[in-house]
Amino acid sequence: MYATSLGDDGAELGPLEVWHAGELLAHIDRGREFIGRHVGLPDVVSDLDGARAWLRLYGEKRAADTGSLHGIRLDGKLVGGLLFRVWDTPSGVCEAGCWLEPAAAGRGLVTRGLRTLLDWAFTERGMHRVEWHVSTANEPSINVARRLGMTREGVLRENFPHRGVRTSTEIWAVLAPEWRRPAAGH
Repeated sequence: MYATSLGDDGAELGPLEVWHAGELLAHIDRGREFIGRHVGLPDVVSDLDGARAWLRLYGEKRAADTGSLHGIRLDGKLVGGLLFRVWDTPSGVCEAGCWLEPAAAGRGLVTRGLRTLLDWAFTERGMHRVEWHVSTANEPSINVARRLGMTREGVLRENFPHRGVRTSTEIWAVLAPEWRRPAAGH
C-alpha cells in the first residue's frame, strides 16, 4: 500500500478502500461517541455492511472524480480520516472534511493531512476553492480551518439535523491565490 508521511511521529495519510471495512469499523467502534458528536459517520458505519457500503460509495466517487477518502494512520493503526465529500472539477470547488478517534485528537494530524491534500488539490488538480463545513459547536475543527488560513464566510443557522437536534454550520474556505502552505509547526 502507498502512504504519505505526515511527519516523524509515525503518522501517514493513505487510501481507504472497501477491503479496509473491518479496520474502519474497529476504528469507529473505538471512537463512536466522540466522532459522532458532530458528524453522522458512526451512524452510517454501524456494522461491517455499513462500513463496506460507505467505502464503496467513496470508491465510486473516486472513480467518477467527484470525491475521495483518505485514512490517517498512526504507527500503522487507522485513527481517523480526511475526505473530499464534494469534488467538482468543472467549477474548481471542493469540500473537505475529517474525523478522528479520541486517542488521536490534539496531535495536529488533521491539519498536517489537510495541508498535504490542499497542496495536491490546488497544485496538481487545479482546484480554485476548498470549503470546510463545520458545526458551530466543533471548536477543534474550527481551529483547523484557522490554522490552514481559511476565511470564515458565514453561518447556516440550524441547517443540519444531527441526532434529533438542529445544528448550525460555519462555512470556511480558502482560494487558490490565497493558499500558501503554512510551515510545519505553525
